[in-house]
Amino acid sequence: QVQLVESGGGLVQAGGSLRLSCAGSGSIFGFNAMGWYRQAPGKQREMVATITNDGITDYADAVKGRFTISTDTAKNTVHLLMDSLKPEDTAVYICAARSPRHTQYNYWGQGTRVTVSS
Repeated sequence: QVQLVESGGGLVQAGGSLRLSCAGSGSIFGFNAMGWYRQAPGKQREMVATITNDGITDYADAVKGRFTISTDTAKNTVHLLMDSLKPEDTAVYICAARSPRHTQYNYWGQGTRVTVSS
């Protein structure tokens, strides 16, 4: 059974930094991409950043230049370094993974809460 376990969320002041991590386990074939999504209260889930096994990254416009995604493919882990945090970054951050031959993310973590105070 595939599991994605996030860690690193918490409360931080505006302008501060946090580093989220996600460890995947249980996948025989591994993942060909991992990423982070977020869902703020009353809003739809949105993509934050993704990275493929080839190192191709994609960022939401709202976080470009502030967030950095990285991965250790051998360990099925993905990290999100968040700098210059803003109150509007407050959300539950959810790790996602995509199996080989899938076009959509098909595994999701439970999420870790990030709160940015002004």
